[in-house]
Amino acid sequence: MPQNPFTSLSGRSSMSRRLFLTTTGALSLGAALTACGGGSGGSPASAEPVSRADIDKAMKTPTELTFWTWVPNIDKEVALFEKRYPAIKVKVVNAGQGTPQYTKLRTALKAGSGAPDMVQIEYQAIPTFTITDSLLDLRPYGASALKPAFVDWTWAQVSGGDGEVWAIPQDTGPMGMLYRQDIFDAHGIDVPTTWDEFAAAARKLHQADPDVYLTNLAANQVAAWHGLLWQAGAKPYATSGRSDIAISVDDAVSKKLGAYWGGLAKEGVIGVEPDFTDSWYAALNRGKYATWITAAWGPVFLSGSAKATAGKWRAAPLPQWDAARPSSGNWGGSTTAVVRGTKNPVAAALFAQFLNSDPASAKMFATEQFFFPATKALLTDASFVSDAPAFYGGQKVNQVFADVSSTVNSSFQWPPFLDQAATDWTETVGKSLADKGDTVGALGDWQSRLTTYAKGQGFTVKGS
Repeated sequence: MPQNPFTSLSGRSSMSRRLFLTTTGALSLGAALTACGGGSGGSPASAEPVSRADIDKAMKTPTELTFWTWVPNIDKEVALFEKRYPAIKVKVVNAGQGTPQYTKLRTALKAGSGAPDMVQIEYQAIPTFTITDSLLDLRPYGASALKPAFVDWTWAQVSGGDGEVWAIPQDTGPMGMLYRQDIFDAHGIDVPTTWDEFAAAARKLHQADPDVYLTNLAANQVAAWHGLLWQAGAKPYATSGRSDIAISVDDAVSKKLGAYWGGLAKEGVIGVEPDFTDSWYAALNRGKYATWITAAWGPVFLSGSAKATAGKWRAAPLPQWDAARPSSGNWGGSTTAVVRGTKNPVAAALFAQFLNSDPASAKMFATEQFFFPATKALLTDASFVSDAPAFYGGQKVNQVFADVSSTVNSSFQWPPFLDQAATDWTETVGKSLADKGDTVGALGDWQSRLTTYAKGQGFTVKGS
């Protein structure tokens, strides 16, 4: 797996896997383009719509665009775009996955040359580039008209506080729980619907069989932790303008989470081994863990990595802190953004929008790369939600995660220094889990480290 703990854990594995997704639909790109026509020729930094004439010219002018992405076999989707707009050619470049790509992009931006026209970027990495004015606001190119096509919370992830549209959603990772029905049945465990029930089940199972744990919370998995914070209603980061940020990774909600998971780890009733390792895969295959707290890409990923357990798994929403108010977080997913320095902003914006909103292209992502959809049309398509894969005992797993997607809160924000947040978490909170130590205290250490770093970068840190 890649070094970035957020990257590729959205199910973008090169392994063969199966997911039964079918037709999709979205607001037509033609409608979006019409919505942006009629104004004066806007610059990339302007929110004024570009003219219809400029759009028509971009469609017909021979142009070559460069697109950085790590999506396997994306040439198929690109071919759909080039067929629709034959004057525009797209050169696909794999510049690395996640952090390696972002590092190269920052280097190219700083040098003033070598940057692509379009770039794949994960939701959580968007603030890292918007704070440096590196991404093009896509509103002048009709992007706002596509908002109704996408799940609400995904649009919130790509939007700025003043209405900017920094990218177009591509795929998602709403979080849920995969569980071993056979292990639950053998020990008389009902599917937990609350976190209190989950803790009780963890103690019961491990007491009955010391070789089995209800779940594993990886001490290296900052992405999962953020997803759990998201579900719990935490607001660890809140930016205002370009220099103000509130950091709250040890507030009451975070401490509740820390006490819960840290307590279970200290009791020894959950595992805390690193995930996506050979030993972790082996553990899943031999039944060491009865659940996997994962995301919508997890079912496909698991069916390829734990083949020995076929037919034994089922899916359910995450246990809840408040059963009367179902909620979830997100773990994974990417977007397509346009680099602000592109010499062909209209053509590049056209590509970003087409790639993710065109029905045929969105369907191809679902059936070729097995991405979990960001479009409302796919998530409500009968043939998608009614699929019943044998690996999950014929359960309609897509329906489970489609329903979960509607419960993801839209207000969660990411910091403009995600790499530092991830490193500091791993060395504080993650370490406390691995050591079965004081996780609540580690949250305070994380808060202190992040606050110091942010101030050192020139941010005004609220509440500190």
